[in-house]
Amino acid sequence: MPPAFPAFIGQRLRTEKFRLLDIGCSGGIDEVWRAFGPRLQALGVDASKSECRRLAEHERHPEVSYVAAFVSASANEPIDLSAGPAAPLIMQMRDRLSFMRTREIREARLKAASTEEKLRHNAWELTGLADPAKPIVVSDLLAERGWTEFDYFKVDIDGHDFEILQSLAGRLDALGVLAVQLEVNFVGTDSPQDHTFHNTDRFLRREGFDLFRLDVRTFSTRALPARYVWPTPAETVSGRPFQGEAYYARDVLAPHRSAANAALGIEKLAKLAAVFSAWAVPDAAAELLLARRPDFSALLDVDAGLDLLAAEAQQSPKRPLSYRAYLQRFEADLPSFYRPEGPIPFRERLKSAWRGYWHPREKRF
Repeated sequence: MPPAFPAFIGQRLRTEKFRLLDIGCSGGIDEVWRAFGPRLQALGVDASKSECRRLAEHERHPEVSYVAAFVSASANEPIDLSAGPAAPLIMQMRDRLSFMRTREIREARLKAASTEEKLRHNAWELTGLADPAKPIVVSDLLAERGWTEFDYFKVDIDGHDFEILQSLAGRLDALGVLAVQLEVNFVGTDSPQDHTFHNTDRFLRREGFDLFRLDVRTFSTRALPARYVWPTPAETVSGRPFQGEAYYARDVLAPHRSAANAALGIEKLAKLAAVFSAWAVPDAAAELLLARRPDFSALLDVDAGLDLLAAEAQQSPKRPLSYRAYLQRFEADLPSFYRPEGPIPFRERLKSAWRGYWHPREKRF
């Protein structure tokens, strides 16, 4: 179940929308953002024409649209797929992994499978694709849509993600971007142009963002395959860190960021708090509400918002404590804030595995 706090914020926005640009939108705009309701405005871009067509046919929100296209840092740089759908180094590395062996085993089946099945196997290159010789550029797309600013930038295109990010160097602040989510690689060289986590981290910190969440995905090699985490071949329960999902946002309370973020309005800050909640870091949202309580009070009931965030932090109680009661329990240093000594109970491990199977998208949010 998605957290209640983003909807709480969406219902209280007066003049602003929550604008989302999703580059690599196969599977659709994440449901957590639909909590903004009529205040949501989203644009999804994907190289799979068939997937964009399917998403458009099922879309009911009037301000959510999809564009079938490859994305490049330059309109004059066609996408070269001759060596595979990802960067050469990643292609070489992933061929060593067990999920690629499973892809080989299922190759004949996948060629005849539905678009949805191909995408579940991350075989998007087997779907009907847009023209790689006619890529679009993010800045051109924004100008075409009349977007002078937006809030959330997500990039996951299995290839030139870092180049796309760099195409907006020096512009993220002017565009009002609050948060960036993108796939990162934990393999690569020390080249400053490689699409690696260390290069991404350096770039985004230079642009005024800080890391708030990092999900690491491990992959086993085909030499000794481990069990898959999900019902489809992808990450495994053991193996080396290969890829992950990185979540960056503006830390408006950090001393070294305060001057740069001083101009952010209260609705912009409210959207930032909603992003933190959607990322399952409600503590960051609560910290923001408390630090700017007088400003937020003109927009929303701060105590009601804190109660929702406290409920999210408690995860699953049917009758969650209020924020005040929850903090009182913490200050009393009660045992409930600690895991019991000894091995993790089997029932707890089974519950976690079952939840992951039935709610796979919760892996990201």
